[in-house]
Amino acid sequence: MSFSIKQGEFVVIFGESGSGKSTLLRLLKRELTPHGKKEGVIYYKNRRLDELDDDTSAREIGFVMQQPEVQIVTDKVWHELAFGLENLGEPTDVIRRRVGEIANFFGIHHWFHKHTMELSGGQKQLLNLASVLVMQPEVLLLDEPTSQLDPIAAEEFIDILHKLNRDLGLTIVLVEHDLEKVFPIADRVLLLESGNIILEAKPEEIGGKLKRLNDTHNMLQALPTVVRIFNELSDQPISPLTVKEGKRFITEHFNDHIVRLETSETSANDETPILEAKNLWFRYERNRPDILRGVNVSVNKGEIVTILGGNGSGKTTLLKVLSGQRRAYRGNVVLKGKKLTKYKQSALYKQLIALLPQDVQTIFLKSTVEEDYAEIGKVMNGTKEALEQSIHKIANLLSIEHLLEKHPYDLSGGEQQIVALGKLLLLEPEIIFLDEPTKGVDAYSKLKLRDLFMDLKAQGKTMVVVTHDVEFAALISDRCGLFFDGEIVSTGKPKEFFANNNFYTTIANRISRHQYEGCVTAEDVIDICKLNGVKKHEQNIH
Repeated sequence: MSFSIKQGEFVVIFGESGSGKSTLLRLLKRELTPHGKKEGVIYYKNRRLDELDDDTSAREIGFVMQQPEVQIVTDKVWHELAFGLENLGEPTDVIRRRVGEIANFFGIHHWFHKHTMELSGGQKQLLNLASVLVMQPEVLLLDEPTSQLDPIAAEEFIDILHKLNRDLGLTIVLVEHDLEKVFPIADRVLLLESGNIILEAKPEEIGGKLKRLNDTHNMLQALPTVVRIFNELSDQPISPLTVKEGKRFITEHFNDHIVRLETSETSANDETPILEAKNLWFRYERNRPDILRGVNVSVNKGEIVTILGGNGSGKTTLLKVLSGQRRAYRGNVVLKGKKLTKYKQSALYKQLIALLPQDVQTIFLKSTVEEDYAEIGKVMNGTKEALEQSIHKIANLLSIEHLLEKHPYDLSGGEQQIVALGKLLLLEPEIIFLDEPTKGVDAYSKLKLRDLFMDLKAQGKTMVVVTHDVEFAALISDRCGLFFDGEIVSTGKPKEFFANNNFYTTIANRISRHQYEGCVTAEDVIDICKLNGVKKHEQNIH
């Protein structure tokens, strides 16, 4: 691999899970270089990276990680901001001035004296970025920094990166799966495949070039919604990138005789409630505020229900209470007509309930994936042959046979998500709770995950999914709900739910809602545009 990045460039790197994106990024930060055999040389300002002095390396090349909690090292916000400068030996007056400047720029002064553990995920990631920028780096490396942020917090984070690049000329290298917001502000994008750069282009050119390179390439599905729609409806080489440009493209080129697709939304296999929450109230400590405030929800057998909402709103807490890992101090959870508290733990978590946590590393216990699977398979009390068959079946279902001999911690973030889900499926649960299942998963793998969810649903499995991924929710859901102020304030079928939202809605809906009704996926927009046909004066669009 050979490439170069110019001063002040905004470069986005994307590719399938396990393609080498995070490894490449860590190689650009000397202190985070993975252990292994390396050939070739990396230069920074015409100097070998491995020959930089410690001060220059720490100060000039900043790194923001995927998991906000991993990077925070102190207990108070103000101390976290000062920590890097203190280690660099800056004078006290310089530290105070720089910390004050960065706190005002990021709007952190409102929670300047808070404990870092009190912050939401979005605030923690903002603090990580501020803690790096206070050292005034010249290069900023970011590894999927928005993967754990809600849509609004993610958009605000990307807007700050754009401002830093535009107004300060900061060089930014960003690894990202969600390309919707970053393509319009990037100067260049690199597509990685099996450790190689297979394509390098401007964002508006990448769709056409990838289509010409291989019109069935998996990562065509990873491109932003606007680009995917354009690729299907036009053969032009330069594609629109923003919602504004996408709306103009549809308005100028396509008729609006048909305003709504006649499609039936998915529904549960059975209208019988399998899980009900009745007036749930929960707080972590007696003197702390309530996280859940009178939550009521009903989930039918064979239904996929997704819950969206802001960081720190209580979605994960709700999953823990619904799955029996936490107990509400008021109200009840009823599972199959019986109070959850009446079940024995051994019965509850064997062939009945399974929870995929937000931090999937917490469920890995062994040195290889196969050993981990074998350990949990023993719970089912089957024969060795039956266990081996189950492991082979799950591995084949998830296309992870090549990962069985690897250590779980050596996998990419997306691969860990899929492997962790496989471990839960070995328990053959009736109800699966999933907390951010698409975190770190590329767009193509999300489609495979959607197909898996549809297969599980066809088998009568019930799923409750907490996610920030609006696009994924639109693909899989029977019903969607918005969690706010300690309760679920709105539920509805995807087309109805997303069509009535401005912020918690899909890019496809934003692009098309001015002309068509109820389109929430790129496929919806493509289908209705084809049905309407191109305007007469635009017959030469192809």
